[in-house]
Amino acid sequence: MAKVEIYTRTTCPYCHAAKALLEEKGAEYVEYNIDEDPAKRDEMLARSEGRTTVPEIFINDKLIGGNDNLQELEAEGKLDGLLAE
Repeated sequence: MAKVEIYTRTTCPYCHAAKALLEEKGAEYVEYNIDEDPAKRDEMLARSEGRTTVPEIFINDKLIGGNDNLQELEAEGKLDGLLAE
């Protein structure tokens, strides 16, 4: 199973949508809430090439992007393959 990490904020609807899709897929993920741990925000910025929006999603340490990117992978039928790696 792939290593999935997601940087989130507590009240972010896009974060909730991305987590719901991952849960629907049965993917386990590690969530870093940048509201609760501000140091994780700096880590997110470094890993995501300065992207400041949430969620920021990584699969096997590769930047996937945000919820729109995740949903697009699902629509294209590519998400299952990434999660199976």
